[in-house]
Amino acid sequence: MALIHLIEGPVGAGKSTYAAALATRIGGVHIALDEWFARLFSPDRPNADVMAWYAVRKERLVRHIWAHAQVLLQSGAKPILELGLVQQASRHAFYEQARAAGIELKVHVLEASREVRRERVARRNAEKGPTFSMVVPDAIFEFASDMWQEPDGIEIEEHRIEVISTEFASDVVHWSPKEPPC
Repeated sequence: MALIHLIEGPVGAGKSTYAAALATRIGGVHIALDEWFARLFSPDRPNADVMAWYAVRKERLVRHIWAHAQVLLQSGAKPILELGLVQQASRHAFYEQARAAGIELKVHVLEASREVRRERVARRNAEKGPTFSMVVPDAIFEFASDMWQEPDGIEIEEHRIEVISTEFASDVVHWSPKEPPC
């Protein structure tokens, strides 16, 4: 069965760093919604009603990335998707979409304390290093952190989610409880 890796977690959990390391380890293709969003839409960001503007574009971009991931699968690539599906309902809809397409998802959910994540985001904003896509202001960090819904026990069991602590920076890159299936 075709396999797509889905990387999720709250803002600043280390998803991009983790996904890039996974891509290197398995020879996969990392597709980060934030990176695509920043390049495609940020130049057109309005001054008012930003959340409605963002929501429409994010939904459209998730659909496009999903179609692109299926093309990658057909070519033999190993897609690693980082989509920012922060609410359970959006993840469940994505799980159903994959099931209907006959695609297996390997879901990796990263977690770290809010304090650690806040420090990471502030450092990323300042350094603008390899995982930087856009500045995340403090208010947006708090809003996004409040929006995050951890998977509950049922979601974890039904979708065989691997929950990975990234509390320490080395955990993000050197994760290896077992090699993920390819």
